[in-house]
Amino acid sequence: MNMTKDVYRKLIEHAKGDAPIEACGYLASGNGIVNTLIPLRNADQSEEHFSFDPTEQFQAVRKIRDLGLEVAAVYHSHPKTPARPSEEDKRLSFDSSVSYVIVSLAGTEPDIKSFRIHKQHVVAEEIKIVD
Repeated sequence: MNMTKDVYRKLIEHAKGDAPIEACGYLASGNGIVNTLIPLRNADQSEEHFSFDPTEQFQAVRKIRDLGLEVAAVYHSHPKTPARPSEEDKRLSFDSSVSYVIVSLAGTEPDIKSFRIHKQHVVAEEIKIVD
């Protein structure tokens, strides 16, 4: 996954800003580069899981399409656990056409990792920061 520095920075800001609850949202791309972050409200307001409000989710997807972009990833944070999919993350990853990005705040520095998940099978995906 190719991602701009700005989006990488905004992922960390959103995760820190929503802590201790999980932050969540969409990442959108154009020309193969993730260049847009669409933060959403965690409807569950939970420290251990997230869900999107369906109306807000629909509006976000519409905005991405109106910008001529495509949904590249669903992202969320793990305020207290590592950047790897939990069993719940794997079970609820219904769309194998997008990546799943996790921002962990568990260590001394934020850690961002990306995964492809298909039928609960997880494959790590490299994140390359581009200008």
